[in-house]
Amino acid sequence: MKLIVGVSFKNPGKIYYFDPENLTLEKGMHVIVDTATGEEYGEVMIANRKVEENQISEPLKKVIRIATAKENKIRKEFKVKEKDAFDKCIEQIKEFDLPMKLIEAEYKYDGSKLTFYFSSDKRIDFRELVKALAAIFKTRIEMRQISVRDEVKRLGGNGICGRELCCCSFLRDFEAVSIKMAKEQNMSLNPSKISGNCGRLMCCLKYEHNVYCDKLKGLPKIGAEVKTQDGIGEVASVETLKETVRVKFKENGETFFKKYNAKDIVVIKDVEKNNEKLELDNEEDLKELQKMEKLDQEDKRNKNKREK
Repeated sequence: MKLIVGVSFKNPGKIYYFDPENLTLEKGMHVIVDTATGEEYGEVMIANRKVEENQISEPLKKVIRIATAKENKIRKEFKVKEKDAFDKCIEQIKEFDLPMKLIEAEYKYDGSKLTFYFSSDKRIDFRELVKALAAIFKTRIEMRQISVRDEVKRLGGNGICGRELCCCSFLRDFEAVSIKMAKEQNMSLNPSKISGNCGRLMCCLKYEHNVYCDKLKGLPKIGAEVKTQDGIGEVASVETLKETVRVKFKENGETFFKKYNAKDIVVIKDVEKNNEKLELDNEEDLKELQKMEKLDQEDKRNKNKREK
């Protein structure tokens, strides 16, 4: 077992494990930690806790100290200055006529670095822009290109469910989402119905996937032959979360359907595997979904490279 503390640099944001050494840290405290890019200011999201060593992928970096009152004050002052930095960067982007969309400006806690987050459909040569910004702000400038998912997370909004976007409220890390996940959850394979505000497949398809997989293990597959109190029929559809099945019967040349709780039926003959072929109304929908899936995987790979 290894003693760790969980620290996040944004809220909501991914939680990283650090070695607290001799410090006793509580959730909500602000700390200065050692990272691959130097000292950073973060908030404790997980108090001192022991975890299995196999849950730690690499040697832990250390918590240097608890942030002082002065450091907290300076941090707040630079947070106020970020709005002005954002506006001035927009002006410079227009002056250099660069095809990029500025998303956010962020100062390091002590003002030693100013990072600008932007999105773009292509690679940008921003060397002249960086020189101009360094002359204006008199500090080190970093330009960081982010994915459309990160862009929407920073901008905020509501999803098609009417609630605040998951990425803005509690989802701390993005995982690659696949079309297969939507199929296994009986979702309509229509791009407009399973894509989020970012134009990519909805994040909830991923983090709800394990629940569906666990429930599907105890449910018959579509096409299975089952015995019910009304006779033998064939499974026409499955409502995974409700754990109910819709059974098709044929009698005297007529077909009718009836719903049952999964526990009230007995599988006589199951099918090997659900049909993996994606059945869509048109080929354009399939191409659009496959494009979303591919872009999502590329974003995840690029993000992993940046974090390393």
